[in-house]
Amino acid sequence: MNSNKTHHREKIAILFFLLFLVLTGLMGRLFFLMIFRSDHYSAMAEDLHERERTIKAARGNIIDANGTVIATNRTVCTISVIHNQIKNPEQVIEVLSAELGVDEETVKKKVEKYSSREIIKTNVDKALGDKIRTYHLAGVKVDEDYKRYYPYDSLASKVLGFTGGDNQGIIGLEVMYEQYLKGENGKILTMSDAAGIEIENEAEDRIEPIAGQDLYVSLDVNIQKYCEQAAYQVMEKKGAKGVSIIVMNPQNGEILAMVSVPEFNLNDPFTLSTDPGNVTEKQKQDLLNQMWRNPNINDTYEPGSTFKIVTAAAGLEEGVVRLEDGFSCPGFRVVEDRKIRCHKVGGHGSETFLQGMMNSCNPVLIDVGQRLGVNNYYKYFEQFGLKGKTGIDLPGEAATIMHKKENMGLVELATVSFGQSFQITPVQLVATASSIINGGNRVTPHFGVKAVTSDGEAVKEFNYPVKKGILSSETSETMRYILEKVVAEGSGKRANLEGYRIGGKTATSEKLPRSLKKYISSFIGFAPADNPQVIALITIDEPQGIYYGGTIAAPVIADIFKNILPYMGIEPTEEKTVSAFRIYS
Repeated sequence: MNSNKTHHREKIAILFFLLFLVLTGLMGRLFFLMIFRSDHYSAMAEDLHERERTIKAARGNIIDANGTVIATNRTVCTISVIHNQIKNPEQVIEVLSAELGVDEETVKKKVEKYSSREIIKTNVDKALGDKIRTYHLAGVKVDEDYKRYYPYDSLASKVLGFTGGDNQGIIGLEVMYEQYLKGENGKILTMSDAAGIEIENEAEDRIEPIAGQDLYVSLDVNIQKYCEQAAYQVMEKKGAKGVSIIVMNPQNGEILAMVSVPEFNLNDPFTLSTDPGNVTEKQKQDLLNQMWRNPNINDTYEPGSTFKIVTAAAGLEEGVVRLEDGFSCPGFRVVEDRKIRCHKVGGHGSETFLQGMMNSCNPVLIDVGQRLGVNNYYKYFEQFGLKGKTGIDLPGEAATIMHKKENMGLVELATVSFGQSFQITPVQLVATASSIINGGNRVTPHFGVKAVTSDGEAVKEFNYPVKKGILSSETSETMRYILEKVVAEGSGKRANLEGYRIGGKTATSEKLPRSLKKYISSFIGFAPADNPQVIALITIDEPQGIYYGGTIAAPVIADIFKNILPYMGIEPTEEKTVSAFRIYS
């Protein structure tokens, strides 16, 4: 019996000892947490009861060459509710549903949801947000926000681009210069008790937002407007699929206008410009992507005869042709087993190289290409910068599609010489032609000029690569003379403008597959011919009826120049004659 009692006492003693060890450990842990970890857990407790709301930063404006704001912000509001702070849920549901046009069931679900914050509606007009504030509804928050706004709606839509719901750039300059435009968001910090009720008399902590920087661009609203008007007119008149125009300073690459009609409404970019009927979400997104595309930089095409500028410049620079060299055009050339026709079926007969360029004669340019040979032609193709991209400050620039050198035979060389069997972007053609006529300096097409903080302090001026000496100044002068003769007396006569010296080149290129008989008509022109200050390219996609570039494209550029040259301060001269020219050996 005694032994049993002794055994029982030992068990109790062991239990008391274990309990003592556990309590000692807990006390030690509590002591450690209270003394050594108090700051950490105090901060955690504070974080638990601290509510954070974002103050959106104002996005920087985009400002044109004249100081005109072409992208800015409108103040809007975000209406949200905090469940634990709501004192009269029925009133909150009734007011928010009525004022915001949101059905009561949707509002009720968000009001009754146990969460730190539920957004009822975003992008609410500021006046309506101010009205909701006057109800003084506990648990309802009205935070000011910004929505991107474009004062000119569709003007330069495919250049400017737009922002998404988070106010971040999606396409165009908006995404390319995101790091400068976006700014830094601020915060509002409020304290609440364990139940989530805001503590009265507890001051809000605010971290103020930093506004984005303003982006100054070379685009000129007035030139852009006129070019868009001209593009829509020719598109309607010719029943064309689309019309694109680029206007640029050939001396430094600053783009004054870039048009691609039809444009779209920047303030409503997710609505298709035409009703597609019943389509899936994926189909709609594909249609939106197509609507947003900028053919000037995103798409390639066969340039046709405008590319004869490149072949002529390469031939002159290499010394394989001179202006007075004689050629014969029977209406075709046979290269290996291929008969390649001239646009003039009966041929141009006997002509000089200069006349061949004025007549836009394919056989003459084929002969120049054959004289150069594949190696030399490829050398100039690369030297002129045609193999790479232009480096324009817009996203999604397409690269040149060209034969590999080892796959380029005499037939391929012949077709490339007059602008077929390869593809480039319109902006690449403008950049290359600019380099050929500006004295031989390869310029980078661009819009961005500088980024400036909201207080007016200049932050960054943008610089762009210039590759000097891609051809000699003598060859450049010769090319200006040739292209002025093309407009004065040749195939580009419809671009002639009284009082101005205009240079340029026409083109009519057949789209693939050739069996469809669809064309792109184009003209590239510059002025003044002796000292180019502006260069412009128009491409008309699938015009109906007469489709020759010299007939329908050249007059559009003449009309644009007639309006923008005086505006740019380029006055007409008394005489409209091609200057005497020295023929370089």
